[in-house]
Amino acid sequence: MLEDRTTTASSATEWPAAYPQGYAVVDVETTGLARDDRIISAAVYRLDALGEVEDHWYTLVNPERDPGPVWIHGLTSDVLEGAPLFGEVAEEFAERLAGRVLVAHNAVFDWQMIAREYARAEREAPVRQRLCTIALSKELRLPLPNHKLESLAAHFGVVQQRAHHALDDARVLAEAFRPSLRAAAAGGVRLPLHECRPLTEWHDRPAPRIGQQAGGRGGYGGYGGGYRPTSWRASRKRPACPYPNPGRYEDGKRLKQGMRVAFSGDTSIDRELLEDRATEAGLHVATSLSRLTSLLVTNDPDSATSKVLKARQFGTPVVDEAAFGQLLRDVEPAAGDPAPAAGETASTAGDGPSPAGDAASTDG
Repeated sequence: MLEDRTTTASSATEWPAAYPQGYAVVDVETTGLARDDRIISAAVYRLDALGEVEDHWYTLVNPERDPGPVWIHGLTSDVLEGAPLFGEVAEEFAERLAGRVLVAHNAVFDWQMIAREYARAEREAPVRQRLCTIALSKELRLPLPNHKLESLAAHFGVVQQRAHHALDDARVLAEAFRPSLRAAAAGGVRLPLHECRPLTEWHDRPAPRIGQQAGGRGGYGGYGGGYRPTSWRASRKRPACPYPNPGRYEDGKRLKQGMRVAFSGDTSIDRELLEDRATEAGLHVATSLSRLTSLLVTNDPDSATSKVLKARQFGTPVVDEAAFGQLLRDVEPAAGDPAPAAGETASTAGDGPSPAGDAASTDG
């Protein structure tokens, strides 16, 4: 069947040989948006190489904690009480993902939630690449008023029936992804694929009590902020770096206290742990990249994230996670008494905060 569809599609456009052979369109509903929140439902639509639906799957998940913003996802503690734990559905979930590119709307959020659940279950998700449909819509220059799923759906005439229900959101995305994929193929567009790395070292904060969510009402932006589907995590407040920036890192030399370090893409060690270790070593953790950034840490230097592109533009040195870990072991002390440069904090001086740390639209 796939061979027949491929032949038909090829008569209209030459299908790029480098495109993936299958996709898993995923949506997860969660107790909140923080890294220590939990998945409460998940859906997967499996698609073939041309974006045609093969099958779909859906499950509830008992998060073993308060379900969070019930007024958004509609899943109460009573509904979730008898649901399986994530570890009990991990194998079947993995079968749906295996050998496919994970596709999601704001894929970095869905992937990181999935990666953390597998880490808690002491397993590894079989995902090696992801594709964010926000990034794809930008590559295609779609005339969207914003990057919400409902806007993408409306552009392609897809009717959404139950917003924030994992199965319906996954269906809507699958139906919108098919024409997006074909438009990309027709235009010879390089798909914005990003590497997925399973977590090997991570931490959780204590779960909130039943009826209580970290950071206010549900952790979804509070009473006034509303649900923010394009954000992954808020920028954390850090103390100002007490050392002036000594300049760029030079290959073969040591890192020096005060250097500005930015991170992009997936890391095997939880990002917050890496950032904390960098801060403790006397480095300035930057949430974006500027001409003053001393070093970019990424495991995917060939990606097209905004930070990687700016690093190329500015000539900022780049190292991978393993090399950075080695450099952290021997950071050169700053000369003289520690004193922050005028007006500089951990989120200022040209490396301003991003509302979501790694922006959803660039994946990192």
